[in-house]
Amino acid sequence: MNDNMKMPLKGLKVVDFAWYLAGAMTTKTLSDYGADVIRIESTSHPDALREQLPSKDGIIGINRGGRFNWLNTGKLSLTVNITRPEGIEVVKKLVAKADIVVENFASGVMKKLGLDYEELRKIKPDIIMLSTCMQGQTGPHAQHPGFGMQLSALAGLVNASGWPDRAPIYIGAPTDYIVPRYGTMAILAALAYRRRTGRGQYIEISQYEVSIHFMTASILDYTANHRIAGREGNRLSYAAPHGAYRCLGKDRWCAIAVFTDEEWQSFGKVLKNPAWFKDPKFATLQARKENEDELDKLVEEWTLNYSPEEIMTLLQKEGVAAGVLENAEDMLDHDPHLRYRGFFWEVDHPEIGKYRTARPPFLLSNCNYEIRRAPLIGEHNEYVLREIIGMPDEEITHLVLADILQ
Repeated sequence: MNDNMKMPLKGLKVVDFAWYLAGAMTTKTLSDYGADVIRIESTSHPDALREQLPSKDGIIGINRGGRFNWLNTGKLSLTVNITRPEGIEVVKKLVAKADIVVENFASGVMKKLGLDYEELRKIKPDIIMLSTCMQGQTGPHAQHPGFGMQLSALAGLVNASGWPDRAPIYIGAPTDYIVPRYGTMAILAALAYRRRTGRGQYIEISQYEVSIHFMTASILDYTANHRIAGREGNRLSYAAPHGAYRCLGKDRWCAIAVFTDEEWQSFGKVLKNPAWFKDPKFATLQARKENEDELDKLVEEWTLNYSPEEIMTLLQKEGVAAGVLENAEDMLDHDPHLRYRGFFWEVDHPEIGKYRTARPPFLLSNCNYEIRRAPLIGEHNEYVLREIIGMPDEEITHLVLADILQ
């Protein structure tokens, strides 16, 4: 980080209602690049990630959740009870000072609170608001709440994951990591629009529709051929071998993909052209696909003799695609590329001590970023109320005594 470069989003203020993953990751990037992101929280109904495992030493606490501390770097925490009218008024005073509002509640929640875009633009006419929920703000299923694991199923990702002779497998919530990239870029586009026109904008993201873009090959296949894509395990119709192969060591694997006859010859060179390699049933891609079960067994007999790092290095040197199936230890402690690029930052947290988190997913050549720890719940109440909103001390005292700041 060059201390002489500016933080590109410094001075921007973001009112952040986002919780769990998709919303929090969207605003993390804004925070890392200098925006003041103020999380609207509540001690009576905290973000579930605050207390969710994994956590340091397995100890559960409202400030100890591992994913929360990863996704909320540099943000400010304001606890306010938005089920009370006075709490809503506090939020509105904050919006009056803000540039951006982000929320990922189910459709209709913000309107019930009196904090929808039409109401907020009355307070701040040029406000930019992002709403990102499962299936958008309109339509027959708009008000259905849910999480990424359900969304992955809706978007077809789960049905395509697993082995052809088995049921679909649980793949978690990859959509939660896809959607925020779109949200961040949409906000930056709206900021550029506001700078040109002086007008704000409402951004609506259907996480369902974003995720469908990652099923385009299957959709095209159905459109053109009326064929419903099935599960292929680790295989690919135009590559062989193609899969994850066991290597030397406990639960160690390497992914290998051979696409062309030229790559197949290079693969054989690395294997030192064993007798089976010259068998006609492996001579062409079509032949290898027809005998893929046997081919996979022969490849794995070779990979079992080497570490995944050795296999990756040997194959890549000859132009064959290969990569270690890295675990968390590999990435954090052993990956020389990530270490060289400074991808992981170490920050110091008052409850859990030092922990590592990721820098932004993109770098700007003429701008800085900074990674700071995630906030304790309610840690910045006084700062936000006094310094950002400009609230007098007697009003703050009243809110405390009235249990609004909880």
